[in-house]
Amino acid sequence: MFFNSINPYTGKVIKEYKYLNSKEIENTINKTNTAFLEWKKTTIKYRTELLRKAAAILIDQKQKYGRIMAEEMGKPISVGEAEAVKSAWVCNYYADNAKDFLKNEHIKTECSESFITFQPLGIIFAVMPWNFPFWQVFRFAAPSLIAGNACLLKHAPNVPECAIEIENIFLKAGFPEFLFKSIFVDIPLVESVINNRFVKGITLTGSERAGQSVASLAGKALKKSVMELGGSDPYIILDDADMESAVNSCIISRMLNSGQTCISAKRFIVVKSRLKEFEKIFVEEISKLQFGDPMNSETKFGPMARFDLRDGLKLQVEKSISLGAKCIYRGSIPDNSNGAFYPIEVLTDVNKGMPAFDEELFGPVASIISAEDESDAINIANDTCYGLGAAIFTKDIKKGVKIATDELNAGACAVNDFVKSDPRLPFGGINSSGYGTELCHYGMKEFVNIKSISVK
Repeated sequence: MFFNSINPYTGKVIKEYKYLNSKEIENTINKTNTAFLEWKKTTIKYRTELLRKAAAILIDQKQKYGRIMAEEMGKPISVGEAEAVKSAWVCNYYADNAKDFLKNEHIKTECSESFITFQPLGIIFAVMPWNFPFWQVFRFAAPSLIAGNACLLKHAPNVPECAIEIENIFLKAGFPEFLFKSIFVDIPLVESVINNRFVKGITLTGSERAGQSVASLAGKALKKSVMELGGSDPYIILDDADMESAVNSCIISRMLNSGQTCISAKRFIVVKSRLKEFEKIFVEEISKLQFGDPMNSETKFGPMARFDLRDGLKLQVEKSISLGAKCIYRGSIPDNSNGAFYPIEVLTDVNKGMPAFDEELFGPVASIISAEDESDAINIANDTCYGLGAAIFTKDIKKGVKIATDELNAGACAVNDFVKSDPRLPFGGINSSGYGTELCHYGMKEFVNIKSISVK
């Protein structure tokens, strides 16, 4: 079977690709396992040297990778270049810290010696999304490879060239052939990959539905999995918030990657004493943003990554409006493009029972919700099946930290800032936003054998 990569700005087919058949998949996995058996014998020092080389390639070739992202999923080229640099950051972060993260931990017991050691598992199978086609891959691959594992990547079908280039980066850096391998696998054959005896762990970043499917297969196969799924992140604006600063952070978060970010702000919950002020400033500022050709270095916001995603977002907005939400701002889209653009929209009077409240709106649409007071705002924020990120804006830092720590149900919380992924901090959600951890030393240890050794 074949599949097409389509440029979301022009609507034209970039290239046709072929899915692997079951025999080809099995042969690839066998070769990857052979590479792993040799790789696990290498030193951390050697792995570190190669990972630094990969980081250097990412920085040196950032313009090339930015163009590929722009063509395949509509990310503005300057934003894609920044993503390549951030991917280099995570490589260098683990190169700097892997030795300490993986060193033995000695525990005092009645034995003459007891310690914990961290050993590689084998092949880690990753199902990765299109929205950050380089960053999402490197943040799983860098810790997995330096810990001694091998990696198989099933990337989203609309970013095949990104998958190929990432594999080439590791090869150019000197990693063994097949140690990191991108495979074009159609959905019906994913189960066979998960069930393969050499595949020891599964990590997925994607939708709730995709997570449910892959997690059930991993569970049935009794294999460790990490799921980073969607979110409907609440941003609370209290009555003492610095409004201009809060709005700035809210807009950056909502519009990052043209609104196609799992940890972006989705629901803006404003205490009613500041509601009209927030709406006024929010609309004034977001109306200054313009979409454009992602291949133009001046463009900051491009089209959505696929036409079906744009159409799905339109249906969510229309249903929310039919249930009582009001659109107080609707932006424009480029006249000279047949691309998958969706105009910036700001919805208010959003309530529970509407898609704009209950579901993840993956695109440039902001949902504003009124709260009676601080307590009501917290309750509204937590009234979701998700739990990825959350933020609170207040001049009372002590109160903000207490609410973020004790009140908000999320894997990551920010006070007077927007939530972002950082190699130095653990990243992951709760509830329908998934389970398990990426990044930091916690993420590295998700896919190692934490082995206890006792000596008498």
